[in-house]
Amino acid sequence: MHIVLYQPEIPQNTGNIARLCAAAQVELHLIEPFAFIWDDKRMKRAGLDYWHLVKVERHLTFDTYRQKYPNRRLFFATTKASKSYTEVHFSPDDSIVFGPESRGLPDHILNLLPEHNIRIPMFKEARSLNLSNSVAIILYEALRQLSFPGLD
Repeated sequence: MHIVLYQPEIPQNTGNIARLCAAAQVELHLIEPFAFIWDDKRMKRAGLDYWHLVKVERHLTFDTYRQKYPNRRLFFATTKASKSYTEVHFSPDDSIVFGPESRGLPDHILNLLPEHNIRIPMFKEARSLNLSNSVAIILYEALRQLSFPGLD
C-alpha cells in the first residue's frame, strides 16, 4: 500500500501519518509544495523516533508521481465522493491519495478517475475529519482486507 499526501499543510499531521505508515509498513509519498519547511521540528516531533522505519518519497508534482508509478491503482479520498471506502476491494500496490487539510484534493485530480473517489461516511453537518485520522481509517481497512501483510 502507498499513502500519498498532496500538498500537506500541517506538519504535525504529516508527522503523525509518517508514524502510522512506519507502524503499518507502507510507503509515504509527499507531493510538493508543502505549507511548511521539510525539517519542521513539529513534523519531526509528531513522527517521534519512527522516521527510520518509514520509506518517505517526495515528488515535485502529482504528475511526476504518476509518471514514476504508472501502474499503481489510485483512490482519492474526498468528502465529495458518493462511494464509501468500505465499498473498495483494495490491492497490495494501491495508492490512496489525500488532499491538503484546508481544501482537499483539487477538481483536476478528482476528475481523473471519478469512480475511484472514496469517502468516509459521517454526519452531514460535519465538514471533515482530521487528515491523520482519515488516513488511519482508510489505510487500516485496506490492510484488514489484505489480512495485514507483514504485521503482527
